[in-house]
Amino acid sequence: MKKIIIIILALGIITSCTEFLAEEPRSEMSVDQFFSYPSHAYNAVNVLYRTGAPTFYSTGVYAGSRAMLGGYMTGLYDNEYKGQEVHVQHSQNLTLNGDNLAGYFDGAWDPCYLAISRANLAIANIADTPGLEEDEINRLEAEARFFRAFNYFYLVKNFGDVPLILEPYSSLEGLYVERDPASAVYDQIIADLQFAVNNGGLEYQPMPQNGYRISRATAATLLADVYLNVSGYPVQDNKYAEAANAARGVINSGNLGLIQHGATTNQSAYNVIRRSDNEREYIYVIEYDVSIAQNYWQPAITYPNAATAWGIFQYAITNNAYRPMPQLLQMFDDDRDLRIQEKQFFHSSLTYTQDGQQITRNFETAPYLWHNEEALFETGLNGKDMVVYRYAEVLLIAAEAIARSEGVTPEAIQYLADVRDRAYWQTPRNEVEAELTGLSVEDFVREVWKERLRELVLEYKIWPDIQRTRMFPVASQANPGDIEFVNAVGHQTVWGRTLQERHLLFPLSRNELQRNPNLTQNPGY
Repeated sequence: MKKIIIIILALGIITSCTEFLAEEPRSEMSVDQFFSYPSHAYNAVNVLYRTGAPTFYSTGVYAGSRAMLGGYMTGLYDNEYKGQEVHVQHSQNLTLNGDNLAGYFDGAWDPCYLAISRANLAIANIADTPGLEEDEINRLEAEARFFRAFNYFYLVKNFGDVPLILEPYSSLEGLYVERDPASAVYDQIIADLQFAVNNGGLEYQPMPQNGYRISRATAATLLADVYLNVSGYPVQDNKYAEAANAARGVINSGNLGLIQHGATTNQSAYNVIRRSDNEREYIYVIEYDVSIAQNYWQPAITYPNAATAWGIFQYAITNNAYRPMPQLLQMFDDDRDLRIQEKQFFHSSLTYTQDGQQITRNFETAPYLWHNEEALFETGLNGKDMVVYRYAEVLLIAAEAIARSEGVTPEAIQYLADVRDRAYWQTPRNEVEAELTGLSVEDFVREVWKERLRELVLEYKIWPDIQRTRMFPVASQANPGDIEFVNAVGHQTVWGRTLQERHLLFPLSRNELQRNPNLTQNPGY
């Protein structure tokens, strides 16, 4: 098969493609018995590829994904079905709390700790599994540590202080744990990722070229992102130099690169990202396969609900669940930026033939990056992978981190220009670089923030960036592409709601507070 896919059967038996060794039912073994053969250790790690991250990226046709919640809170994204999806209403109205969205936040918190628990079990037992070579032990532990770090990173960014659990549960003793400071959680995340980068025996490779397994580039990219975030709010521990060095490791490996444009706009780099699962730009992807586990509903949210009645789709329902608001679209330069042109990142029309007649439908702008022709018009099955980290983001992390730690150097300018030059496809490279040369550190960093906003507009980075910078992007209606950054706290969204400091963290679920009496609620909730 073209990829490695792992699925979990209902009785807790883990299976996989033929590339993986067979395993025995875990439900019939003790922990000591389970880690008896190399295949057991591999299976303990393999399950993390299926459950270690997709829980907050998986998309429903009505609800969207949990990764979209921050976008809804900004007011820059909408959901046509928010009338029935109360999490969208509460996030846009900034009325969310641990009571009215208890179940919703359970759906984020619980899977993260389940993944962490599985990672803890693997980390604690891999080294003692008979028959494993040392290089296998290091690699498997590095992969398990990556997923533990990935889930803690999601938790600490969104909930702040969280319980830091590093050992597998063997009894009910110590079940009720208190929250640990965010700084301590970040320290552990960094330690796990440093192990993965330096001790895992991994290579700097794009994930598709690494057998769809975690590579050194994957771990180093997450580490660079962690360093960037810990340098901002709320921890404000200056790790920009470390972020720069982690990103440089990926860049200087020479094994990754930006996708280049083809001869037509339909063959642009952005359409390659939309169609292809096998590119040097992809650093971490969540795999899907129509025969095992598919990313089912994502194509269905690239059209409005009204499109269901057109009778041309293999999906019974469509819904523009992550609709970009006009205030978001105005952040792109209409004249220079290819990304905002029709059928690049977004689209607003479809022409098709039905009963011998050519029909053109126009609709409110919707995401196009998730558009899958085969799934929409032929099969109703979507096996397109979800890209979480791309090389473009590494370049932007490096540009910001170098500027913060070393100044606006030619290297920092080059990395930002690499991303912008691809987008400004008809603007000479020297013009792109000239516009970035001579800027102060603050002005240059804001140019990086603008590029992150545009390049990663459908990769759920806008809210984490607001959380760490506490700055909110505001576009110029008169001059699209011009963006001003204002204080996030006190900013009034397009829905007339005022962001308060408490909104920069999500509340803990009432259910979780009741289950664990040692937990406390975030301030303001």
